[in-house]
Amino acid sequence: MMNIRMLSLEFPNEVEEYMRRLDVYSDGIKIMSPKANCFLVNLEGISSVAANILKQEMLSVAGEVAVPKDVILGKSRDTHCLVMGNLNQLRQLSRKLERQPFGLNVFSDRLNELLDNYLSDKFVIDTPRHKINIRKRTLIIGIVNLTPDSFSGDGLYAFKNIHNSRYLQEMIVQDIEKKVRDGADIIDVGGESTRPGSKPLRPKEEIARVVPIIKRIVRRIKVPISVDTYKPEVAHAALDSGADILNNIMGVKNDSRLLKVASRYRAGLVLMHIKGRPRTMQKDPSYNCLMGEIVDSLDKSIQFAVGQGVKKERIIIDPGIGFGKTLEHNLEILKKLSELRTLGRPILVGPSRKSFIGKVLDLPANDRLMGTAAAVCVAIKNGAHIVRVHDVKKIKETVKLTDAILNPN
Repeated sequence: MMNIRMLSLEFPNEVEEYMRRLDVYSDGIKIMSPKANCFLVNLEGISSVAANILKQEMLSVAGEVAVPKDVILGKSRDTHCLVMGNLNQLRQLSRKLERQPFGLNVFSDRLNELLDNYLSDKFVIDTPRHKINIRKRTLIIGIVNLTPDSFSGDGLYAFKNIHNSRYLQEMIVQDIEKKVRDGADIIDVGGESTRPGSKPLRPKEEIARVVPIIKRIVRRIKVPISVDTYKPEVAHAALDSGADILNNIMGVKNDSRLLKVASRYRAGLVLMHIKGRPRTMQKDPSYNCLMGEIVDSLDKSIQFAVGQGVKKERIIIDPGIGFGKTLEHNLEILKKLSELRTLGRPILVGPSRKSFIGKVLDLPANDRLMGTAAAVCVAIKNGAHIVRVHDVKKIKETVKLTDAILNPN
């Protein structure tokens, strides 16, 4: 009896694995697998002449390009278009455009780079103390909020005299050790609240909160330590005390001083997208094209950081859920997260206990574990390599099962 069905194989590696199970010749797998996945490439800022050439060239390899009707009628000068094809067709298109005029040779190079980035699935963040391998297993960052005013209600450690109290420091360190035992691959220490409406701390006060803890845990845990800061003075003190990663929420809005500190210490660097600043970011944030603007902003952040001496291989990107975004924006980011793959860097997502979960479920911050777990599952499915969470033990179970489903080998 004949059996026919549709398959859900989203990435080339899944197609290749299915063909191997069919016992297809290895040479045949190499030839056929690029034909099995469809890609949609958005192209803006192209002339109508170039768009028409692009359409004809793509049709010649059995692909397609959608263009506005004014391009076909010759009424438009500059335009944008949607290129549709499988990996094999897009590679052929790139070769055909190498010698074309009207900027299409530039598009050829950019298209190849975009495809290479999108298909990247293995990364190594190399710091002086740790080599962080990012492969099939999703990594977990455990959040440590050394603040009295955390939005999530977990800022229980922050007392003004914490740097003078060994007892309080030891309590924090033991909690961090538990997060590591529970499955945290990285510990992220933050001394300043970045909740909506929060005011910035003086660097001296932030240093007093985070540095004593970093100095203690660097001797007692064997996982990398991240410091959540955008201030160069705090970054310098934290890295000097043993931190491995700078988690910079300000992205391109930060000046070059912090990036030079990251370069000097050869630290890992998280670049996050934010609209505005923490104090004002939730005052009616709006976008013409949410994911397009996030990708463009993060791309500029990467280029700026590289220009200041940071190795691209040490950069992690974060779309900034909750940072200058509405409920609808946050849901769209999770749904379309895979678009960030075009930047070719590991993707970090931090949905933990965020207000968008509370709005959907009508729950306070400390009751958002299940909502966080659901968001984490979707994020991993759509391309997240690292998740930043409060409830490490429970989310570890979520991550482990999600990884087992998506990456069984």
